Amino acid sequence: MSVVDSLLSGTRFGKFASVGAVGAAFDVTTSTVLRELGVFPELAVFVGIEVAVVVMFLLNDNWTFAEQGAAGVRAALGRLLRSNLVRAGGIVVQLLTFRFFYRVVALELTVADVDGWFVVSKVAGIGTGMLVNYVAESLVTWRVGR
Repeated sequence: MSVVDSLLSGTRFGKFASVGAVGAAFDVTTSTVLRELGVFPELAVFVGIEVAVVVMFLLNDNWTFAEQGAAGVRAALGRLLRSNLVRAGGIVVQLLTFRFFYRVVALELTVADVDGWFVVSKVAGIGTGMLVNYVAESLVTWRVGR
């Protein structure tokens, strides 16, 4: 299977998106709880992202890309390190998107005494970051099509 075919695989992208939904739940929950506890919004978002990165790596490594890469703890730790480095681009995209919506667009939205606009901005960042991460993770972390 070529690199392009691998990237366009509906099955793999579906798995990646499903894992992303689980990661997003961890991300939004962690970020929102920290924000509601008074943590600076961008720091809360960064911590939420890191929690999600680890959760998503574990799920992707054992499901989405289970047939890719060498077995063993050392190989998995190498992929985890690579995953964090690769996701740096997606993290930057996610943080910038969040900051744009939260600080520039800056709408007021409160739902059940929670800053709803924080959550909306967070979800917008997750969506844009996911596209960057899918391509980068596929090509660099799990080396599909090779």
